Amino acid sequence: MLPHSSTDVSGTLYIVATPIGNLDDLSKRAKETLEKASYIAAEDTRHTKKLLNFFNVEARLFSLHDHNEKDRAQYIAKLLDDGEDVALVSDAGTPLISDPGYHVVSHLRDLGYKVSPIPGPSAIITALCASGLPTDKFFFQGFLPAKSKSRKDVMQTWKQQTGTTIFYESTHRINDSIADLMAVFEDDVELVLARELTKTFETFLKGKPSYILQRFEEDSNQMRGEFVVMVDYRPQEDESDNDQEARRILEILLTELPVKQASQLAAKITGLKKNFLYQIALDMKP
Repeated sequence: MLPHSSTDVSGTLYIVATPIGNLDDLSKRAKETLEKASYIAAEDTRHTKKLLNFFNVEARLFSLHDHNEKDRAQYIAKLLDDGEDVALVSDAGTPLISDPGYHVVSHLRDLGYKVSPIPGPSAIITALCASGLPTDKFFFQGFLPAKSKSRKDVMQTWKQQTGTTIFYESTHRINDSIADLMAVFEDDVELVLARELTKTFETFLKGKPSYILQRFEEDSNQMRGEFVVMVDYRPQEDESDNDQEARRILEILLTELPVKQASQLAAKITGLKKNFLYQIALDMKP
């Protein structure tokens, strides 16, 4: 297909975010876009039909999923050439985020068609902002491999990253995935599991892997629903790396304070362990 001219009068492909649970989260702009679109490309037309019926929206639906996406890209291009607007939606949340749509958007962008996002709910951001974990830097892994060994191999790579790692998990594999995290990291990570986001039984479960597994054992209801799993891994600093700075601080404090108080205050300043600093202070004391 030849590149599309930006001067052509053609339709627009809208990428429309839909609710992840609570239907009231559909924005006014998203609703208006669905109403005016001539066609809606849906991951599951049956699921999307329920959403459209709830909001009394009528539109011609067609499926767009992993197995037909490349063919649908050609079909959507033809619709746009005919001046029709097309809305792309997934079953929930923002399309293309672990959902179909990449090939369509990439293809149409390369050909010069207009693609416009209609932002809204996203499970990743919804979970992260309420997790209590660091939000300044994060990495989204999507869905992990189905087999335990492959999952563990992926998890091992997270030790080289900084920031919060996020992945999606199903109710059928959540216990196994947390067990694999325990095998890889032991209890050196802080986890937050968010499930049933924006729904009646929305739950955030926070703790070490061993605690999460214990909660699963005590209450199987904690394993129900679709999960966003967030992992906070912070490698322990080698205390010897800070030995020189700790000694400098202790040298000043020991001129005015006894060993115990000096080491306690140095611990507050450096963040290092009191026992570690106490032993250094003992060695430094004449």
